[in-house]
Amino acid sequence: MTPIQILDATIRGLPAPRIPVFCNLLDQGARELGLTQQAYYAKGEHVAEGQLKMRSRYGYDNVWSLFYVGKEAELLGCNKIQFSESGAPNVADFVIKDYDDIAKLEVPDDITAHPAWEETAKCLTILREEAVGKYPICAYLTASTTLPSLLMGMDKWLELLLTGPNDVRDELVRKCSDFFQKQIAAYRAGGATVLIYSSPFGSPYFVDMKRFHNFSLPWMKRDLEAGGTANVIYYCGMAPFNKVIEDVIQNLAITTHYISPLADLAEAKNIIGSRGLTCGVIDDIKMINWTAEETRAEVKRLCETGKPGGRFLLGTGLMPSEIPEANITALINAAFEYGSYS
Repeated sequence: MTPIQILDATIRGLPAPRIPVFCNLLDQGARELGLTQQAYYAKGEHVAEGQLKMRSRYGYDNVWSLFYVGKEAELLGCNKIQFSESGAPNVADFVIKDYDDIAKLEVPDDITAHPAWEETAKCLTILREEAVGKYPICAYLTASTTLPSLLMGMDKWLELLLTGPNDVRDELVRKCSDFFQKQIAAYRAGGATVLIYSSPFGSPYFVDMKRFHNFSLPWMKRDLEAGGTANVIYYCGMAPFNKVIEDVIQNLAITTHYISPLADLAEAKNIIGSRGLTCGVIDDIKMINWTAEETRAEVKRLCETGKPGGRFLLGTGLMPSEIPEANITALINAAFEYGSYS
């Protein structure tokens, strides 16, 4: 079975030889091609080549169309990204500097016609040609309740979120939701087959349950109502969200959940049960300092917890570039060994 067939069978609860294994290597692509971060992310063909080469080297199941999270801000007017050889690129100049800028913020009618989409389109085209029918192609999409942090900074967004004015806050989130709907449609049309819905404010780690129900949940419904939740994975960064899994299943019909390494995986698997796919996620920050043996032991623990009953995927966060290559190899080899059903 190809990796995409294994993923499809696992989601459906059908027999497969092993669990799906996702390894999210992003910034490592520049090192793979011998390029600086800035040169690597300047070209869609570089990102696609880096993804395909790393998947081939390590043998895991997925490839990414994601460049860096700030790409979304570029589609909304950000014109400066800070590149670093020791970390992920980030927004260096915020689109929204004061509340008046919220009224001026314009969502492109067609984001695929925006210059900032051009390289993403090239990357998707190459991945679609090389990986379609073989490997899941992942896309990363930031929820409307979180995107403002990329446009104005987390401190200013939290101030607006928590203290208002509410009409200004809602105007911004509505525009972000409009953008999200256009973006997810563009990724689907471009060939992405796994859509990572990044919604940290959909976790009770960031907001209390009252704000989750009264603020986050209604906006998440709006984000997803136009295109539906097919192939969507619920992801809250590395924040735990077991307390809201049932709400998400009932209200958003998302049944695939990327569980935080800070959460109780057994509890999450019990909540989701046979209704969907539980994704156990290794703590890849700790992998920086773990030995290969420690990495293997954690993979074994996750597989022994999540594999019984099927419908289980092993994944990573956004793997830091400082993780030793030996630990990446140990992760993948252990996942194939302990994730096997034979």
